[in-house]
Formats: sequence, C-alpha cells, structure tokens
Amino acid sequence: MKAAIKGDVSFFAKEIEAACGQDVLTCYQCRKCTMGCPMAFKMKVKVNEMMRAVQLGRKEDVLAGDTMWWCVSCETCATRCPQGIEIVEVMDVLREMAIKGEYYIPVESMKSFHEVFLNSVRSYGRLYEMGFAMDLNLALLDPLKDAGLGPVMFSKGKLKLLPHKVKNLESVKKIFENVKKIEELQE
Repeated sequence: MKAAIKGDVSFFAKEIEAACGQDVLTCYQCRKCTMGCPMAFKMKVKVNEMMRAVQLGRKEDVLAGDTMWWCVSCETCATRCPQGIEIVEVMDVLREMAIKGEYYIPVESMKSFHEVFLNSVRSYGRLYEMGFAMDLNLALLDPLKDAGLGPVMFSKGKLKLLPHKVKNLESVKKIFENVKKIEELQE
C-alpha cells in the first residue's frame, strides 16, 4: 500500500494532530510505549508500529487494525514517551475514526465498551461503575453476566448504588456539544 505522504509529512499524521493536538511525527520509535503497555501481548500491531504506520500515512491499515481497541487508556505509554506524546489521545481519535468510517472492529465488544463508557461520562462527568457494568452487559446481550459480583463488590464498598456527578457537569456537556459541532463541520 502506498503511503499518503507529501514533502515527508503524512497527511494522516497531520489529521491526527488536528484532532487531538498530538504530533506523532516526533515519535522516533524508541519502543518504550510498547515495552510498558500491559496489553501489547494482545495487539497484532504494537503501539510503536502503529505510530510508525500513522507517520507513513497508512490510514487504512491503522483503522482496520486492532491496536487502538486493545488500548485500556492506562497512560503508561505517555508516561514513558521521551517525546511527551499523549498516545492515549491518539488512540481515542483512531477509535472515533474507525467507528465513523465503519471499519471492521476486531473485538466487537470493544465498540460497545467505548460507546457505553462515553455515555456514562456524558451523563455524569465521570464513570458510574455499576451503571456502566449493567449497560455494557445489556449492550452485549448478557444482562446477568456480572450479577454474582455486584453484591460482593457492593458489600466491600467498591460499588456505589447511585451515580456521583462531577461538580461542573455543564462543562462536560459543553465539551461533548463542541465535539459534536466539530464533527458536523467535518462531514
């Protein structure tokens, strides 16, 4: 596949930078991100390899891959990156691009996880764990999957019965509104 590069600058890399502010062209392939990634063992294309593919403009390969779907947003990669690239932000953009472009998602439950997670943040400004687990299990058509864990976690204080909203939920809602406006302008 021919890379979409003009003047040694990947259009795809610039598209990523415009979406999240992260300049992936500064990555020099030290592999610290991959070496620290707790999910690298699941990825067909490792994090540093994906970053290189972005640099080379291999958009189709990246968006059809599984790397961003296995990312758990732990930010280990970002803390290890000598260039200060917030790779989690790159992964978020790639997931959104893959969903919008209707690419095959190698782990179908990951799409549901992503959507349910964002809905929880949109509603409460943070993750409401019990609601998230219930909504995800409903989305995956397995509503009783974690039913046995709920009472145990609740009794140990690990789950709250009711959601806790952030103090300034309106700010969070404005962020989602602004993102929606930006997406509409890009269509």
